Amino acid sequence: AEKTLFYQLAVTAVVVPVASLVRGETWGLGYSAYAWTSIAAQTFIGAFASYLAWMWLLRHYPATRISPFTFLTPLFALLFGVLLLREPLTAQLVVALAGVSVGLVLLNRRG
Repeated sequence: AEKTLFYQLAVTAVVVPVASLVRGETWGLGYSAYAWTSIAAQTFIGAFASYLAWMWLLRHYPATRISPFTFLTPLFALLFGVLLLREPLTAQLVVALAGVSVGLVLLNRRG
C-alpha cells in the first residue's frame, strides 16, 4: 500500500507541474496563511493519510465490501464545510444527503 501510494504521489508531483507549464499557467507563492494551511491539510490528510488508509483497507478487506464507503465523501464534505467553514446547511443539501444515505442502504442490503 505504501509503495503504491508513493508511486502515485511521485508521478503526480512530476506530471502536474509540467502540465501546468505546458498550459502556460502562472506560478506564485503569495498565498495567505489560510491558503497555505488548506494546501497542507489537503496534502497530508486528503492525499496522504486518506489514500494510505484506503490502500490498507483494500489489502485487508474485499473491495466489494468497502467500496460503497467512498459514497460517504459528500457527507464528510458537507459536515466539514458546515463545521469548519461555517457554510449554510440548507434543506436542499439535507435532502441530497438523505438520497446518498438511502442509496448506501440499498447498495449494502443483503438479499
